[in-house]
Amino acid sequence: MNELTVKPIGRILTCNGLKTIQLEKSYLPALTSLEGFSHINVLWWFDACDNLQDRSSLKESSPYKKAPSVMGTFATRSPKRPNPIALSAAEIISVHREKGIIALAYIDAEDNSPVLDLKPYTPSLDRIENPRVPAWCSHWPKSLEASADFPWEKEFNF
Repeated sequence: MNELTVKPIGRILTCNGLKTIQLEKSYLPALTSLEGFSHINVLWWFDACDNLQDRSSLKESSPYKKAPSVMGTFATRSPKRPNPIALSAAEIISVHREKGIIALAYIDAEDNSPVLDLKPYTPSLDRIENPRVPAWCSHWPKSLEASADFPWEKEFNF
């Protein structure tokens, strides 16, 4: 197998109460033409779970109250995984190309989490009109926007 090399392009930081992505200066040209997109897909590294134990975890107690009691890693969004890569769709508040700062409405990443890549959210490629999900989570909101007012605290075991 070929050796893989992944280099962070930036970090998640909180600035003035907003979650932001601060890009490394060498990646500033990659922001060209990002204006106009309302959302981006952010690939980031769950660095707090980058250890042998968490990378070896392939099954775990369900984090969801109504799900099966034991779930495989690939059936969860747990940070404990063979490669602790996270994917978050985030709404763009603003893009400051000269400073390399993208202000976001929200992202579920901790400060200083390494950002691996950014891709513009495009409905023709990223949206599935009628996705199937298991019965235990079929009552969850159908969009990121609807998730804001959903009582998530009733869904998780933590």
